[in-house]
Amino acid sequence: MIDIATNNSETDPKILLETFFKTFDSFSEEDKALFTKAWDFLCTKTEGISRACGLPYILHPIRVASILAQSKMDMDCIISGLLHAIFEVDGVSEEEVKSQFGETVFKIVRDTSKITGMKINASTIQQADAIRKMLFAMIDDVRVILVKLADRLDRMRNLKSIDEKKQRLVASEVIDIWAPLADRLGMQSVKSELEDLSLKYSNPDVFQQIKAIVAQKKDERAAYLEKAVNSIYKSAEKLGISVQIFSRAKHFYSIYKKMQKRNVPASSLYDLLALRVICETNAECYTLIGIVHGLWKPMDGRFKDYIAMPKSNGYQSLHTTVVCEGKPLEIQIRTRDMHNMAEHGVASHWLYKKGMNHDKVDVASLGIFNQLQNLKKEDLSNETFFSELKGELLGDEIYVFTPKGDVIQLPQGSCAIDFAYRVHSGVGEKIVGAKADGKIIPITAPLQNTQIIEIITNPQAHPTENQLKIVKTSKARQKIHSWLLANDPTFEDKAAAEQRAKDLDAQNERSRAIQEEKRKHRSSKGMNPELAEKSRYTGKIIVENTKNVTYTLAGCCNPSVGDPIVAYMTKRGLKVHKATCLTFQRIENIENRMVEVEWEKK
Repeated sequence: MIDIATNNSETDPKILLETFFKTFDSFSEEDKALFTKAWDFLCTKTEGISRACGLPYILHPIRVASILAQSKMDMDCIISGLLHAIFEVDGVSEEEVKSQFGETVFKIVRDTSKITGMKINASTIQQADAIRKMLFAMIDDVRVILVKLADRLDRMRNLKSIDEKKQRLVASEVIDIWAPLADRLGMQSVKSELEDLSLKYSNPDVFQQIKAIVAQKKDERAAYLEKAVNSIYKSAEKLGISVQIFSRAKHFYSIYKKMQKRNVPASSLYDLLALRVICETNAECYTLIGIVHGLWKPMDGRFKDYIAMPKSNGYQSLHTTVVCEGKPLEIQIRTRDMHNMAEHGVASHWLYKKGMNHDKVDVASLGIFNQLQNLKKEDLSNETFFSELKGELLGDEIYVFTPKGDVIQLPQGSCAIDFAYRVHSGVGEKIVGAKADGKIIPITAPLQNTQIIEIITNPQAHPTENQLKIVKTSKARQKIHSWLLANDPTFEDKAAAEQRAKDLDAQNERSRAIQEEKRKHRSSKGMNPELAEKSRYTGKIIVENTKNVTYTLAGCCNPSVGDPIVAYMTKRGLKVHKATCLTFQRIENIENRMVEVEWEKK
């Protein structure tokens, strides 16, 4: 990473460019020329522009580019990081960027700009819709999200320049969306840094407390780890295995989560240390786990084999926790290739290699891409999508098996009903019982990692409202919900009713605000109220910031120009009602069909 200071010599464009090439010296002359061209373009277009903190505009883009270069991304991605916000600058056209830097850079920059413009910290529905667009953009070229993650990471590293309230909002967004997304893409180093920085600004007291505890007895901890490391080196050397071992304190955020889970202060936690052992082959990994368990007693239930059963983000490693000198010590064992994947995740598919065509690299093997492709086919409301997104795409996961040995990935907390629907909708509808590892379990009990699940069905069985409340996966919820609506006349969709009430409250609040604006306008102008109000508008309607939209005015309430309005999609197109229209409020499923509209102002 380039360390940007604030004195004039270190904000000079020429010095920044020289520093960049000194830091990342593996580029070809051709790629250096391409980056220099993009840098000159950025500097020219943003000359004289400063950030709110008073520093030159160009510092953030060069830091984003350096993050991508540090991850050894290809030059198209690095240049896209440099230009990721160029369309915010006046006088820069899409054609200009496309003609100078090519179609690939243009598309990455364009899609990154769209994501940057989204207001993630909004209401649940708006948030879900924004994230949906963001993730679907990722399907076309994952480098869009890699650039955006680099942007978020740099902003978190430099968050101290904004006020505390905004710091907490940004930190909340990062911990809610960007860190889990980095995890899903297998980018552990980015995920961990985002989490730690988020904790620093969202809960500074706890952050400083953990920092102080980790810093305590540093020499004592170093001696303890050195003895453990030497023991592994000696044992591995006897078997002719060459290894590299790295010791580290755990990330602050992971310590914080342990504090929450166990409801104890950080000072009461002992498993704050970890070793990472890097070897050459899978066979050596398993030999080393035997060595480690021979040296120290393993803790029960703490061994995990992610080599035989990789995580959906491609992560592979052996994890164990042993008792070393009376203290828990976590040890991870992996090959170099596994370590590269663990650190860079999906970004490792674009590791800088001269002459390769990166545009056609296949990353679809990662679970998140398969889930997104399936999700794109579903007809989901925003609220349902949000639940799917939070619970499945960005949540923790478990792996269970069918009796035939097929692996089924589910969100943590899923039950046998979720499993049955994941196998087949017909199995889910007829489930009456389940077995885990040959033993009968309640169908509502949370499943555990690596269990073999067998479903018991009955042709007379059918979904129930109680099942709808229990299941965790969106497929199970959607299928049960649809069956109840179609077959159970006593079923009341309380969630939809509550959402409808919330949406109508929001519309009424908006109506009151508009009426208040009208009142102020009339009192200031002293004109005929109706004429004064109509004179402010063109008579046309804007739909979600789009003009020249075809629509019809509802005959039940006859909205006039200037009236507070709402709208929804029908088979014949957009229909506009007054915001206070009772007919509109009684329309079935209206919360999922509403469209944001307003009168176009002159």
